[in-house]
Amino acid sequence: MTRIAFILVLLFTAPWEAAEIVEVKDRGPVDLARFTCRDITRSSIISRVCYDSETRRMLLQRHAVYQQYCDVPKAAYDALLNAPSMGQYFHATVETAGREGNRPYDCRPGKAPSYQ
Repeated sequence: MTRIAFILVLLFTAPWEAAEIVEVKDRGPVDLARFTCRDITRSSIISRVCYDSETRRMLLQRHAVYQQYCDVPKAAYDALLNAPSMGQYFHATVETAGREGNRPYDCRPGKAPSYQ
């Protein structure tokens, strides 16, 4: 209930054209006003990538679910967008690396900015 109230407050206080709020897994609602988003049509796994260069935070939409990644260098973001296979690049550099324990782009508490 609190999330719905928060989303409604953001919708009615932000300029209409700038208000886009998405639900991020393990994070909650995030306003995309500070992010540069790209819709992806050449991948069967990734449908959207949003990046905030100031905080180096990336939101990636896979299978209709947004996930967050922190401390992502601009070079890694660019490499993802320019990879011959975005899904393979993501799996090899982000997802698999996280499973092995080093979690290079993990958003532990205190690492992700508030955006609220």
